[in-house]
Amino acid sequence: MSDSPVIDPLAIEGLRALDPDNTGAFLFEIIGIFLDDTPQRIAELDESLAAGDANRLARTAHSIKGSSSNLGAVGLRAICEKLEHQVRTNGLAEVAPLVATVKIEFGRAQVELAKLLPPKPA
Repeated sequence: MSDSPVIDPLAIEGLRALDPDNTGAFLFEIIGIFLDDTPQRIAELDESLAAGDANRLARTAHSIKGSSSNLGAVGLRAICEKLEHQVRTNGLAEVAPLVATVKIEFGRAQVELAKLLPPKPA
């Protein structure tokens, strides 16, 4: 794999700077939404591929790309961009490996983002 970080620290600092109370609550909320929502979007990728729905697959990849970009999940953003481009230019041919890579990159981002969250109460 690349030496680049899974999560761009500058993106995280940018989100922290948007927190008016400087408590981290805004960042935690954004990460929580991303971690809750993205598995649903990934399921949509699988459903779209199985149904042969290239438009839905491209839209879903675009959606994941945007949210990944906001959180600085650089690998996930890049693979979603590649997937979206592939689908829009060549349809669904040979995109299954890209969908699999989206899942891997989300897993990597999920681990790193979870480290930024406060510990859950026991």
